[in-house]
Amino acid sequence: MAKTGYTLPVFAVAAAKAALMHLLEESNPVIAIDLLPGTAEIPLQQVAALGAGSALAITLSDPGDNLDLTRNTPIWAWVRLAAPQSQRLVLEAGEGLGKTSTGEPAIYNYARQLFERNLLPLIPQDKTAIVQIMLPQGRQLAQRTSNEAFGILEGLALLGTSGISQPLSAADHLDEFRQTLQAKVKDSPHLVFCIGSNGQQVATRLGIQEKSMVQTGNWIGALLVEAGLREAQSVLLIGYHGKLIKLAGGIFNTSSHLADAKLEIIAATVALVSHDIEVVQTILSLKTADAAHHYLVEQGLSEIVFKTLAQKISAKAQGYIQKYADTSVKVGTILFDRKGQIMSQDEAASELIGF
Repeated sequence: MAKTGYTLPVFAVAAAKAALMHLLEESNPVIAIDLLPGTAEIPLQQVAALGAGSALAITLSDPGDNLDLTRNTPIWAWVRLAAPQSQRLVLEAGEGLGKTSTGEPAIYNYARQLFERNLLPLIPQDKTAIVQIMLPQGRQLAQRTSNEAFGILEGLALLGTSGISQPLSAADHLDEFRQTLQAKVKDSPHLVFCIGSNGQQVATRLGIQEKSMVQTGNWIGALLVEAGLREAQSVLLIGYHGKLIKLAGGIFNTSSHLADAKLEIIAATVALVSHDIEVVQTILSLKTADAAHHYLVEQGLSEIVFKTLAQKISAKAQGYIQKYADTSVKVGTILFDRKGQIMSQDEAASELIGF
């Protein structure tokens, strides 16, 4: 049976509660958290006083059996008791916790409710608790997310609508996406596949109606076939280039746990359009698709490379549908960068965007 875990806000709140309890001369190796609803018991890794009225506590993220990049990430909470202010609880973003474009800590509604529910009853009436959450690995981990596309800068966010991290099997996820597609294609034969939540954000910005949008997760190939079987007339693919370009290499499940040839696909396209072996070698030496994009911008090759990739993605996707669903569906592709800005689109996408 799959093991459940907890979301990142739960561990941040547990660390903060442990530090506050230490200041109040209470100690417990396991911190009880009210999850709104339900409860959790979070193991405490370390806690220590940092002087009068100040303490630091550390927990480790455990998302259960989910494939979550925050697994075993340390979460630090530095809590200070200060003279009373207008708020009894002040939340701050330390190193590795993201900030919004306005400079506010990237701590969203559910997480704030958790902090208030679990900390406010402990704060002395004549004090204000200032809680600074730090994720030492946050900046590094954020580079592997699309946080910047949502305006979350410099680290990870504390978000979510539940404290429970409930794993679903691959079959559960795929069945959920398939059912959504089946319902939407009845109302709109022109579907828009949004790869990730940031894909949906870009689609919304383009004025695409929600009734046409289908989330795909990593199961793009299976859902392309489903679209064909359900008699969709067209599919517009909108996704981050580092994810979607895998289709250009014939990879139709885009999970990095199964296959990852982004740089090789970009390098092959560079070889096709420029024949510059030095640029190809440099691309292959880089670590991320984002770095490859920036390098190609410097070389003046970004536009032609990613336009070619968009065209190839659409062609491969159409061929995949034809092969497995025995039907013809028009496919267009829009690629965007880590910040959610459109990099390229093919002619089919330009036509479909007007439907």
